[in-house]
Amino acid sequence: MPALPAQGVPRNRTASAVGILLVLGTALSGCAYEYDEDFSSGTSSASAPAFTDAALPRDPTWNRPVSGPELDEWAAEVLPETDGEVFHSNYGALDAGEEREETTANLPEGTYALTLACRGPRRVSFNISHDDIDLVDLNLRCGTSRVNVVYLPADTVLHITVEARRGSNFAYRVSLI
Repeated sequence: MPALPAQGVPRNRTASAVGILLVLGTALSGCAYEYDEDFSSGTSSASAPAFTDAALPRDPTWNRPVSGPELDEWAAEVLPETDGEVFHSNYGALDAGEEREETTANLPEGTYALTLACRGPRRVSFNISHDDIDLVDLNLRCGTSRVNVVYLPADTVLHITVEARRGSNFAYRVSLI
């Protein structure tokens, strides 16, 4: 009769499992959460070094709001042409603490793309609602854009609110897909 191993798991399986756990532990140890300046509890004024790439240096003006023709160019870049019909679009500049509210005309039934973007040193808050239902409630980190897809019934009117804690640019578009 063949002899059974002293332990229930063969040695090579145990070594493989330990190896996988070591790799996962090493990979996850590099993860960190970055706190927004307004929410940090520390009093230190030191900031993390900026990411740089030798091949593509970061544009030092990427987080500064712009105006005039530069604002028009930025809006055209973050809200490129779309195949769908655009029902509402706007862009502009917000001062620190400013809030802007708008409503759309009655929208026909269908699936819509809500495209949001901002440019500034921090985040810009976007809220898009219909009646008492929040479709989008987002604090968007500037330098990025976001597309939300929603289905709307006929004759829907959207209420759009944009707010910035610091001077920023914003852009958004409501288009039928």
